[in-house]
Amino acid sequence: YKQAVFGVGWAIVQPLATVAVFTIVFNRLASISSDGIPYPVFALAGLTFWTYVSNGVNRATQSLVGTPALVTKVYFPRILAVIASVVPATVDLLISLVLLGILIPIYGATLSGAAITLPLWVIGATVTAVGVGVIFGTLNVSYRDVNQGIAFFIQLWFFLSPVVYASSSVPDKWRLIYSLNPMVGWIDGLRWAVLAGPWPGARILISVISTLAICGIGVAYFQSAERRFADVI
Repeated sequence: YKQAVFGVGWAIVQPLATVAVFTIVFNRLASISSDGIPYPVFALAGLTFWTYVSNGVNRATQSLVGTPALVTKVYFPRILAVIASVVPATVDLLISLVLLGILIPIYGATLSGAAITLPLWVIGATVTAVGVGVIFGTLNVSYRDVNQGIAFFIQLWFFLSPVVYASSSVPDKWRLIYSLNPMVGWIDGLRWAVLAGPWPGARILISVISTLAICGIGVAYFQSAERRFADVI
């Protein structure tokens, strides 16, 4: 936020404005279920993790092509550049979590005692951002179409994640396939931890497996492509 007029205020105004729109459109007009949780804090919880992960993936996608001199002239484990690019998004995450904590009593929601598990859900979301970011960051070195497609992918991923609606809204026959999206478990876990939402159950295990699989694929692909970075970047 250096040289920004509103500074960190952007990290407060943007989620609040977005949640206000979500509340009007999805809760008031579309009557989307929020599992009995007041919708503004329900949506803010989902948006908090979603914004953190999507910003991390966007930064990671540009982390290698955005620093060609560093990649081609300095020897270091280049995967660290991708991982480090996710770190700045934690500033907005922390601010959003504080904002969520302030709004919970205002809307009469219940702060669950399971809030002590919050770091676990943050770690899960972080690993997901890193894993997806490694894949797209590596692809972006050789295929600049990724710059055009990443926004579309993020948009699709948003609607396939329980940000503005509850996972319970998904029909049972699709629940297993739906849970392969790792963000399902992490967002539901966050709502369980801080809003006394429903326990995600098996979705957590599926999210862990999906996240580890994504990271494994990302690291393997990165290692196979890394030797060509200096030639094509």
